[in-house]
Amino acid sequence: MLKYGLPQLFETVAARKGLALAVVIDSSGSTPQVPGAWALFSEKGLEQGTVGGGILEARVEEAAVASLGDGKARVAEFRLDADPDDKEGAICGGAVTVLIDPGTDEARPTFEKARKGLKERRPGVLLTVITRLEGEFARVRREWVPESDLSKGTSVEGTGVPARDLGNILRSGPPGLFRAGDTLRFADPVRPLPRLIIAGAGHVGKAVAHLGRLLEFGVVVIDDRPEFAQSDNVPDADSLIVGDISASLREIPDSWDDFIVIVTRGHRNDAEALRACIRRKAAYVGMIGSRTKVSLMRREFLESGWAAAEEWDRVHTPIGLDIGSRTVEEIAVSIAAELVLARSRRRGGGQA
Repeated sequence: MLKYGLPQLFETVAARKGLALAVVIDSSGSTPQVPGAWALFSEKGLEQGTVGGGILEARVEEAAVASLGDGKARVAEFRLDADPDDKEGAICGGAVTVLIDPGTDEARPTFEKARKGLKERRPGVLLTVITRLEGEFARVRREWVPESDLSKGTSVEGTGVPARDLGNILRSGPPGLFRAGDTLRFADPVRPLPRLIIAGAGHVGKAVAHLGRLLEFGVVVIDDRPEFAQSDNVPDADSLIVGDISASLREIPDSWDDFIVIVTRGHRNDAEALRACIRRKAAYVGMIGSRTKVSLMRREFLESGWAAAEEWDRVHTPIGLDIGSRTVEEIAVSIAAELVLARSRRRGGGQA
């Protein structure tokens, strides 16, 4: 079950007007999507995201277009238990509740606060307060609750939800729905994307940056060549750093959310970059190179005291999963696959 990332939502709402936002706020049984899954609709239909596809999405789209027409938000409930002989129906057997809100233009300041928080790596909770009216109609208000507000007391002013509950959702939980009479409060955690730091803006670095953005990493690219570390060359980077690669790596505060890919233009530059990060906190460190190069470099690092054997062994090198890659694009795919594997293992509590 895929939940499209909130950063995509914030970017789209900032750039476009006249969209209705549909969000799965509750589910039970077997469903194609989870709470927090979202989709944006224009008057022409689906523009981005998904709330489940198929007949469910078609019904949500119909309601979204109607909401854009009359300007009224809706809370719609859908059962997914059609007769198996019904080729048009959904037979998951579950049920979903979907908020359909045409008010993305009015909510843009709140979305912008969340977007800014992400860019500055400050997490928070996007809280949607839904007051049910007659029938399916509802009134919607959105609040941005930064993490810093959750430590100020037992409640967060104006939200109606205990700070501890919001804090638990932000730290480790999925989105949560709180009910109080005709008022629903849907809390969606907004956490900074894991950071992909790419040392080297050559062909491989550029291709990895492109895939990293698609895979929802925050992409930082470093190169000491101004003509390479610029947006025309690496348009998918969220941040570009021009300067000595090893020095620049040392200046970036380390984090267990960092995934570091070393793909510079030469053996010596790779070694200097690796020296700068082999002992730092990171979920993943990988370096490009042949097995011969890796073997020689390992001996140099151990003999020079730049790393202990266990520190070297956590480095993914030669980088990437072995898929028989030859071209730049294939190499980038192998690296991206290893990054996804490392990220999934980390989320599951395993070792990358």
